[in-house]
Amino acid sequence: MTSPPPYGESHPYATGYGTPQRPTNSLAIASLVCAFVLAPLGVVFGHMSLSQIKRTGEQGRGLAIAGLIVSYLVIVAAIVVVVVSVVMVALLAQTLEEFDNAHPRTPVEPTPSTGDPLPPFDPPATLGSNCQYPVTTEPADKPVQSPPTGRTSTTPALIPATIVTNRGDIGLELDNAKSPCTVRNFASLADQGFFDETRCHRLSVDPGMRLLQCGDPTATGKGGPGYRFPNEYPSNQYRLTDPALRSEVVYPRGTLAMANSGLGTNGSQFFLIFDDSMLPPQYTVFGRIDAKGVAALQNIAATGVRGGGDDGEPADEVTIESVEVG
Repeated sequence: MTSPPPYGESHPYATGYGTPQRPTNSLAIASLVCAFVLAPLGVVFGHMSLSQIKRTGEQGRGLAIAGLIVSYLVIVAAIVVVVVSVVMVALLAQTLEEFDNAHPRTPVEPTPSTGDPLPPFDPPATLGSNCQYPVTTEPADKPVQSPPTGRTSTTPALIPATIVTNRGDIGLELDNAKSPCTVRNFASLADQGFFDETRCHRLSVDPGMRLLQCGDPTATGKGGPGYRFPNEYPSNQYRLTDPALRSEVVYPRGTLAMANSGLGTNGSQFFLIFDDSMLPPQYTVFGRIDAKGVAALQNIAATGVRGGGDDGEPADEVTIESVEVG
């Protein structure tokens, strides 16, 4: 008689392995991750994931839905932040405008002149007979040709011109009868666009010297056209040894004059005087500024000097857009 096996009947595999789990959809994971990094991409991955899960039966539907929800919430929050920011900026701009209207800038008050006036004009025998513009060791700071040399006419006596700036037009009358070589230089630079898109780098609101200085392409006070030329009126009314050449006189309000670093170093820089100023007669006067131009300069001066003080860069940038002569 056969004995039963000691451990009963052998069943090596009493139960099967079971159905293996399907993998988690990778786009579902990407959707949730991107929701916190780049929400629009999280939305794209979320919808792509749901579409794939529907076709393949993969796991991860919950992750995809969570990614979509978080992504949409982040997008909505970003839109709200942008809208609120735009509204706040608009309200701030409106408030500043209302403040400016309620507190208009006070124009610079004229300072009474107390010094001697500019000397009467006595035309030198050589006036305009031989204009010369020798090159300097410093190259031009903007491509430009020097004006024609030699004789230049002193007629017409006055030549109209306009400096167009971002702060208003400044009308001029160039004094060709008194300073013809200087006027020729200014007209030449203007015609070549040398002044276009340059900043007026210096504003002085000192009680004794009220002017705006322009004509330097570098806006540093050191730039120029790469050549120089001699002084004309009023410097040519004095002997070089005359002490009066170093004594201050009144450059009246509305004067257009050349800036320089000494006699005979004129180039492209010039200044516009918006109130009587005390200077030695070493700066060539070559024109007058009209009433509208003086008003524009006074408005510029009313904003003051950047960082405070009496002399420096204008607080509000002044850019010459173009200069028209004739």
